[in-house]
Amino acid sequence: MFSHIMIGTNDIEKAGAFYTAVLGVVGAPPPMENINDTGHKRLFFMHAGSIFCLTQPIDGEAATCANGATVGIACDSPEQVHKLHDVAVEHGAKSIEEGPGLRQASMGPMHLCYFRDLDGHKICGLYRGG
Repeated sequence: MFSHIMIGTNDIEKAGAFYTAVLGVVGAPPPMENINDTGHKRLFFMHAGSIFCLTQPIDGEAATCANGATVGIACDSPEQVHKLHDVAVEHGAKSIEEGPGLRQASMGPMHLCYFRDLDGHKICGLYRGG
């Protein structure tokens, strides 16, 4: 359904290092770098048919977070959900909501973690299963 997810950052180098560590937990390789015609840098993390992009805002304004938005990262196990969370926090993320763990939802049991990245974007690690 989605071709990619792109979020803005106010420090592309710090955000790139953060997501290289965090997305490495789920097997994503380091990003491909692109500099567009206006000189703005973008980083593209490609893994398992998904593309996650970081960009310097091309309008010259500061990057901001969308209220109510969450970016979900698929995990392969409950342990990977915990590791994703722990690596994110070790690299400067802020843990939010309940700690990583099993939640009962209308869609069935899910292991979840939530954190805010360095720019304040809400990120969720998710494993569907008991």
